Amino acid sequence: MSSDKAKDALEMMPYGFYSITSCTDDDANIMVANWVTQASFEPRLIALGLQQTSYTHGLIEKGGSFAVNIFKQEDSELITPFTKSRNKKPEKMEEASYSQAPVTGCPVLDGAAAYIECRVIRIIDVGGDHDIVVGEVVGADVMKEGMPADMLTLPKLGWSYAG
Repeated sequence: MSSDKAKDALEMMPYGFYSITSCTDDDANIMVANWVTQASFEPRLIALGLQQTSYTHGLIEKGGSFAVNIFKQEDSELITPFTKSRNKKPEKMEEASYSQAPVTGCPVLDGAAAYIECRVIRIIDVGGDHDIVVGEVVGADVMKEGMPADMLTLPKLGWSYAG
């Protein structure tokens, strides 16, 4: 425990670990994220906390869509190559194995358990270093069935991105 109790408490919150993919007509990117949640039943909305300076932020603004790739714990090695930013690893898309989602064209990574395609309905500047991106679910598929406890989370990796 540290002297920063708010940080300690935030680090206690369990987060999923996902691959967020985005594209425009001439570019695509893969990043990892954990601040992702369903935000509405009707319409089905996904909210994503996205760092304003990330490469993906610009693609989502320009392309107007994103996909959430969900992985099982046993497939963690398929997502970890995308933990480095595009600036640090510019060739990461060349190394990625993926197909295009049918509605948005966003990358769907090979080996993902499921994906959810979203059309951006709002990007909210909340005054911090991350924006909230809200997307309406426009497509999805499940390639590997499983329960929430089977899916990849930051605690299962021993990682934290909070505070």
